[in-house]
Amino acid sequence: MTSRPTVKRAGGRGNARRLTPYFLIAPAIILELLIHILPMIVGVWMSFVGLTQAFIANWSTAPWKGLSSYKLALDFSSPIGNSFLHSFEVTCLYTVLVVGCAWFLGMSAALVLHRNFRGRGFFRTLFLVPYAMPIYTGIMTWSFMLQRDNGLVNHVLKSLGLTNGDSFWLIGSNAFWSMVIIAVWRSWPFAFLMLLAGLQNIPDDVYDAASVDGAGIWKQIRYITMPALRPVNLVMVLMLFLWTFNDFNTPFVLFGAQPPKSADIISVHIYGASFVNWDFGFGSAMSVLLLAFLLVVTGAYLLIFNRRSRRA
Repeated sequence: MTSRPTVKRAGGRGNARRLTPYFLIAPAIILELLIHILPMIVGVWMSFVGLTQAFIANWSTAPWKGLSSYKLALDFSSPIGNSFLHSFEVTCLYTVLVVGCAWFLGMSAALVLHRNFRGRGFFRTLFLVPYAMPIYTGIMTWSFMLQRDNGLVNHVLKSLGLTNGDSFWLIGSNAFWSMVIIAVWRSWPFAFLMLLAGLQNIPDDVYDAASVDGAGIWKQIRYITMPALRPVNLVMVLMLFLWTFNDFNTPFVLFGAQPPKSADIISVHIYGASFVNWDFGFGSAMSVLLLAFLLVVTGAYLLIFNRRSRRA
């Protein structure tokens, strides 16, 4: 008579323990479905219909277009498709430059500040200011600095004798390089923080032993530092790539919804098609193509580096 309730309580506790992990991750799964998965499904559906301003009040009445929007985006001989291709090329070049420069600056700063010296804490804090500063504030500050008539950049360049007149930094071909510089300024502290954390996990004894064996600083970096930082670089470069390729804040705050042709990266291009031209179906089709491209590149990147790690 007394043993049955004990068995039931033990069984109830066992079930509760088994279900506890599912209860804990349930809020995250629900939010992921509502914030990412469901909007993504709706976006894919929108790419197959002619959802324009005329049908925005009642989506169900939008006509079915099938793959017409995808064909229009991929028809590079047409002005619309050629514009989309140009935007994609600009975005690829922008991503390569920003990620490469951010990694180089972050790696250089991490190697210098990894060693103990007086004032190291001050420089570590100073280098993290661009990363800690609100995005809008930082980009707007750069926008004022790059103004032609009263900007700080032109004033400094003229003071140093590097230029005779005021340059236009936010229009023409200069707009692209201004956007790259600002994006690098915002991104490299993240690379610095990640790489510095990775360097602190490398034992100093390894470097001491390499010095005794006659290895110089460059050989230590090549054969000790870089192999040890491979897992950190794998994650960091991938994150920088995804963030930079999808960057919307930098060009939009600098140039608005219609940037110069040299700075027309794909995120703003899709925004213009959707919210300036009011063609949500075509904008969704370009978004789906962008998503497919990022998934393929990310999958290939992880596959290649995982194979190298197994061989190593």
